[in-house]
Amino acid sequence: MNYQQAWDYLDGLQFHKIKLGLDAMRSFMSRVDNPEQQLKTVHVAGTNGKGSVSVTLMTLLSEAGYRVGLYTSPHLSSVRERFRIGNTFISENSFARIATQIRGILGDEKITYFEFTTAIAFLWFAEEKLDLVVLETGLGGRLDATNIVNPLVSIITNVSMDHEAYLGNTIAAVAGEKAGIIKESVPVVTAVKEGAGLAEVRAACKKKNALLYRYEEDFFATIRPDNSWQWSTTESLSSSKYSELHCSMKGDYQIENVSLALATIQLLQGHDFQVVDNAVREGMASVQWPGRLESFSLEQTGKEIHYLLDGAHNPAGVESLVQTLKKEFSYNKLIVIWGAMADKDLQTTLAVVAELAHSIVLTKPAGERSADPELLLKNIPVAYTNKCTLLPKVESAISWAENLASSEDLILIAGSLYLVGACRKILLGELVT
Repeated sequence: MNYQQAWDYLDGLQFHKIKLGLDAMRSFMSRVDNPEQQLKTVHVAGTNGKGSVSVTLMTLLSEAGYRVGLYTSPHLSSVRERFRIGNTFISENSFARIATQIRGILGDEKITYFEFTTAIAFLWFAEEKLDLVVLETGLGGRLDATNIVNPLVSIITNVSMDHEAYLGNTIAAVAGEKAGIIKESVPVVTAVKEGAGLAEVRAACKKKNALLYRYEEDFFATIRPDNSWQWSTTESLSSSKYSELHCSMKGDYQIENVSLALATIQLLQGHDFQVVDNAVREGMASVQWPGRLESFSLEQTGKEIHYLLDGAHNPAGVESLVQTLKKEFSYNKLIVIWGAMADKDLQTTLAVVAELAHSIVLTKPAGERSADPELLLKNIPVAYTNKCTLLPKVESAISWAENLASSEDLILIAGSLYLVGACRKILLGELVT
């Protein structure tokens, strides 16, 4: 297969179908000599912040001179975004070659989209002879396709309600699934809060004899008056300290995410990974994570238009987005382009956003899980429905918002990374070329 044929084949593997379980993954990887067992890995799970932690960790270690692979999901517009080594994404030729290899081994057997991309990641990373690989789970943890590795460190960012149909309808159930990545004697770094899954994470660590290092218990971050911040640890992490740090990513919550990455780096020192202070500072200042609180301005129809793209799609993520809007952005009118998956908590997320918005255009990114604009409208409080316009086509939604916006306004695009990806491609072109 060439690259386009490989991507088309992959898209045919029930792109939006979710099947949790490790049997198919283990069976296939055994047929290609288990390349994942050749890799040194860090495994990252959690409800929000997985991608930010993962890309930060990759960036800091790359700045220190290590060759680090990164596997994340979903992608914004090109499947190649899921696989990278430092700032280099997998080539079209490598993607097509490995996809063809996998299809040939499978024959008539079918695996899911995510299992297929995970297999590509393991095979590509193994042949590239990397120093480390950072793996982000796709969904949950215990039964996620990535959960066949034995990592050097496990990270659980936080736990809140999301994907209830697959992970359970209580915080305890969701936390139990996330904690499923914890392995025997492998240290765990987390920002999970009391009453929000911590008991389940502690219990899993105890069962697996895994040491637990927790944000605001074993390591801390303090914002300084000049907006720099300081990171420090207790003796459990060798009383380490970094000062005068600046994070390139927007949002106060990124301090928590970066703190998790820094704690992980401390633990990796026990595996001969050394990162000097300057590499930490330079790396933090250069971290980029497109589509997550990504802001930019474009000249459109004779006026400068300001955009903010964010993949917030669950109540916790939307609350963080709203706090960042209030603290870090100034504008006259907030014009919102919103699209979401039908299986999300539409009522809670839309109520929060609708209160802030001057105008909202409800649209529908491609995909069978995407909610119709009419369904989104039903989940908006009646007091705010007069703010809403329904335009199913994403291109029309962008044009509508741009025509309404002045140079003093902000266009927020959020609700789903699929929507963010579609809009970003229209506005800025492909991330991967």
